[in-house]
Amino acid sequence: MLIATDGSENARNAVSYGINIAKATGADVYALYIISTEHAATARTVMGWTEAFEKYLADRGEAATGHVEKLGKDAGVKVEPVVLKGSPAEEILEYAEKSDIDLIVMGTQGLTGIKRFLIGSVAENVLRHSKVPVMVVR
Repeated sequence: MLIATDGSENARNAVSYGINIAKATGADVYALYIISTEHAATARTVMGWTEAFEKYLADRGEAATGHVEKLGKDAGVKVEPVVLKGSPAEEILEYAEKSDIDLIVMGTQGLTGIKRFLIGSVAENVLRHSKVPVMVVR
């Protein structure tokens, strides 16, 4: 099972559901966090994207996947943390396909908030293009 997380409150709800399903089914879990590079060019120009900012995002990824690991440990579920860089929806789909994932669990709306109406949400893109079942938690 793949649990995609961005560390948001909504993602934490999805994590709880995913861990419960993994416990009930005996599934192993991959906790996946994507350091989004979708807007990196703009961020470099406008905000001054730096190695320090990228380190900050990597640290957030470790914290988000660490949360999944802790819940998994408490429930007796094996969790492997994975932090990647790229376009979140594309990376989730690619990782699921390469890793022979049976189920993707994710929240409906994470850190992108209202922007999903302008650029499309990660969850929507994953739902539309996934070759495996996707459970989206509100």
